[in-house]
Amino acid sequence: MKRSLHSLFFTLACALLLSACSGLRLVDTDVVSFAQWPNAAPPAPGSSYRFERLPSQQSALPQGGISGMELSQDQLEAIARTAFDKVGFLNNPTAAAFNVQVSASTRYAQRFPYNGPAFGGGFGGFGGTGVSLGAGNAGSFIGFSFPLGTYESPLYLREVSILIRDLRSNAVVYESKATHSGVWSDAQRVLPAMFEAALHGFPSPPTGPRRINIEIPR
Repeated sequence: MKRSLHSLFFTLACALLLSACSGLRLVDTDVVSFAQWPNAAPPAPGSSYRFERLPSQQSALPQGGISGMELSQDQLEAIARTAFDKVGFLNNPTAAAFNVQVSASTRYAQRFPYNGPAFGGGFGGFGGTGVSLGAGNAGSFIGFSFPLGTYESPLYLREVSILIRDLRSNAVVYESKATHSGVWSDAQRVLPAMFEAALHGFPSPPTGPRRINIEIPR
């Protein structure tokens, strides 16, 4: 009996070790999407779109904030274009039937190695900063925690948004938002998975919130 228990524990430990060393990480994204296509007919595969920018998205430069995290609107649209290609929605400005707006925002929360109401919980603290990636001005927030020890890895709270309008009527026909929180600072690798999740089920996504899990390289 003891030998079988030892074997079981050894097998579980090996499975956990292999999982940790698999070279993959999970981007678990919460998604909410809405579709209202003209005449209730979703676009056929190969339908075309063009990107449309808000005034705050006109700059080709990142909007300032956390080093290594911000993306220009050009970079953001390139990521979105790849996600659209996977669902058969093609970027062709000269023959576009739809306008697409994409944006992403990130908030940064410093965490401490303690957690309790007396200290403001495990998030926030001095130095918390929020930035908007290709979508406007940077923001900030300051908590009132009092750190007792070393900092833990900061938490990145990300959201991506997709808005599609019919070019003729200018009516919104598709809307999707995806949110994810994690400790990875490399937005250029996390955001593609989030945009892919935001388009899960396109062009006729299921109603209601859902969790989409996508694995990406470490």
